[in-house]
Parts: sequence; structure tokens; C-alpha cells
Amino acid sequence: MKIARFTHDGVTRLGVVDGDHIADVGTADPGLATDLGAVLLAGELDRVAAAVAGAPLLELSAVTLEAPIVRPPEFIAIGLNYAAHVVESKMGSTKPKVPMVFNKMATCITGPHDPIHVPRAAPDNVDYEGELGVVIGKSCRAATVENAHEFVAGYVVVNDVSVRDWQHASPTFTMGKSWDTHGPIGPWMVTADEITDPHNLSVKTWVNGDLRQDGNTNQMITNCWELIAHMSTAFTLLPGTIIATGTPAGVGYAMDPKGLLAHGMNVRIEIEGIGAIDNPVIDEP
Repeated sequence: MKIARFTHDGVTRLGVVDGDHIADVGTADPGLATDLGAVLLAGELDRVAAAVAGAPLLELSAVTLEAPIVRPPEFIAIGLNYAAHVVESKMGSTKPKVPMVFNKMATCITGPHDPIHVPRAAPDNVDYEGELGVVIGKSCRAATVENAHEFVAGYVVVNDVSVRDWQHASPTFTMGKSWDTHGPIGPWMVTADEITDPHNLSVKTWVNGDLRQDGNTNQMITNCWELIAHMSTAFTLLPGTIIATGTPAGVGYAMDPKGLLAHGMNVRIEIEGIGAIDNPVIDEP
């Protein structure tokens, strides 16, 4: 299933996307949560599926797609997880000894077509990072590489927007990765049963129609299952948690001259089998 959160006639609810239509499962089952994170926390994905048959269909073009998970309990990201990105970042040519784990504040999340703000306080170093997002479906502690896939509900596209000067000013990265609107996700969550292998998906990013990133998740240094096993050794991954798994080479900061984001630009990120998010860039209102 492609589970979306959408707004229609001023009301926001969940739906299941099929081609050019969306099954309005929120209308078919009015008791269903309007946020996918709450559905996952309650263990009610099957309830979403059961509501599809009786759901009215809407034209996808007639609704506004929202971030499928509004406030995940954890929004975790991984730095330097593609070898070519390690090189372009001038962080050496060897892979990190352990995954570089950092947090993005949940308040940075925004929708798949909402504006990305260029902050007044940091106008010159805003960058994009197209990433595969893994969504945790049930509480996970001490997972193994072999069973990690059992804890995954599905996948989303993530833009790990980064304010590079703030990012590099602190070893934790969080301040440079968490500005409001700097976490576009979507366009929906594709359930795990529809992605045969998350480790062989193309990841592409365009800025103003110019292809900047052209990678594949098979280039990850530490794969999704290894990341889940590593992190859950220390802490519980809660239902609705999003893990942004790192970005391929081609970020704007590494270009010569730099290809950073500015007002009037547009960023499109597409991941094979999931879909695309497409966000305009504007000055912070």
C-alpha cells in the first residue's frame, strides 16, 4: 500500500493511493487516526487495509498531500553512508568505523510539496540531501541484522536539508539539520511488502531540473538492517520513527562553484518504487 496523509475540503485524513486516485480510508473509517504515526503506534495498519474496499475514491490531483507522519517519536539520520559522498565531503576516503548517527528535530518535518525555507539567520549555506527513509513499524530493541526487516513498516523519500555552516560548527550536526521545514518527507509511505529489496533502489535529486544526485541504495556503507541492529543495541526504536539512511554524492556544497539552494529554486527527489517529493525553495517568511 501507498499510505498518504492528505487534505481535502479543509479536512486532513489518511488515504491509500492507487494510480491517479486515493481511497479515502479516513472517511470509510472515521475512527481511524489522521496521522500515520498514530496508526503505527496503535498497530493498526491492517485497519487501514480493511477500509480500502469501502472507501470513496478521490482524484489525486484534487487533494493536497501532507507529511505522512507529522511528529515521529524519533527522526534519526545517518551521515557519510555513501563512499562517494565521504570523498566529496573531504572527510577522507575511508568509511566511518561506526555509523555516524545524529538527530533531526521532529519539528523540521514538512510535506512532500511544501516550501523549504532559506533561514534569515543562515542564508548562504542551505543544501539538499536525497535519502531513503525507513519507517519503524513496531518497537524494536536489540534487533539483529537477520531480523531487522521485521520491524520495518515501510519507506518514504526524505530530503535531509542541511545548513552547512551550522552543521559544521558542532560535531553533533543537529543544529544544522533541524531548521523548520528542513525535513520534507513523503509523498506517502510505501509498505514494506511492496519493496522487495530496499538495498537496490535508485536515488535521484534534481535542482531546477538539473540532475545533481544519481545514486543507488546498493552503495550504502552500512545497510538498513545493519543500521537498525546497531542503533537498537543502545535504544528502543519506537513505531513511527523515521531513519534517513544517508545521501549519495552530488550535494551542492561539494560542487565547484557551490550549488547551494536559494529563493526561487525547486528540489525534486525521486526514489525508485516509492515516488517523488518536489519542494520549492523560498526565503523564510
